[in-house]
Amino acid sequence: MSDKKIRLAIAPIGWTNDDLPELGGQIPFEQCVSEMALAGFEGSEVGNKYPKDPAVLNKALAMRGLTICNAWFSSFLTTKPYEEVEKDFIKHRDFLHAVGARVIGAAEQGHSIQGQDLPVFDKKPSFTDEEWKRLCAGLNRLGERAKEKGMSLTYHHHMGTGVQTASEIDRLMEGTQAGLLDLLYDTGHLVFSGEDHLAVLAKWGKRIRHVHLKDVRPEVVARVKKEKLSFLAAVKSGAFTVPGDGSIDFVPVFKGLEKAGYEGWWVVEAEQDPAKANPLEYALKARKYIKDKAGI
Repeated sequence: MSDKKIRLAIAPIGWTNDDLPELGGQIPFEQCVSEMALAGFEGSEVGNKYPKDPAVLNKALAMRGLTICNAWFSSFLTTKPYEEVEKDFIKHRDFLHAVGARVIGAAEQGHSIQGQDLPVFDKKPSFTDEEWKRLCAGLNRLGERAKEKGMSLTYHHHMGTGVQTASEIDRLMEGTQAGLLDLLYDTGHLVFSGEDHLAVLAKWGKRIRHVHLKDVRPEVVARVKKEKLSFLAAVKSGAFTVPGDGSIDFVPVFKGLEKAGYEGWWVVEAEQDPAKANPLEYALKARKYIKDKAGI
């Protein structure tokens, strides 16, 4: 892979988990971004502790040689009026544009159980045909709003939501327009769900516009299924880790992305308990693994 085509970022969720404030709640923003830079990354996604004023955030990042590459957007196209979702999206879009990002990662949260104390596998939601129509049409329209700023809208498939499995990703991609909605490819969520992550990469590689590199501890996932744990309980139990520390061989992933002609960000994203997995230590581990396996 060419390091001219690929830029490396890391998500702040390894330092402070926005959905589980007890995980890293005491770690300040400044420590998080300083350690990202120290570990050798040049980009970051956005966490709840990040300054909301673009000028303040840009100054803090510039001092560390960092830039924002993306941030999560919760859409509710299956459960709320489109106009309400679009209003929130435009505010999110404009903030991201002001801090240098050109990618927006959306995930439909209508009926989502990812933040609820429910079994992540047994209670996973499924959309009706009408909800699928609303979701696809709404995402196409949001993609048009993103293009107004020269930005790309990507979809983040996620455990505990209506777009989790390979077949659901297929339906979403087939129901939306390339260039208006493309794919945020997340290795960890696919493997956690029991899907063939390389098959999804081969099928939709040309529509991948953003990548999350997340590893999985299969023994924890097996316990999540057996004990019917929620998604957040799985996170606290250590289901995810950084590349090179779990079960996924990322070399075929790197080769598949290269074959697809991917250019853009690779984002290390591994939500863990920082009291158990020191964020700087694991950031350095991920950075070394990518250097050793991809030459970047």
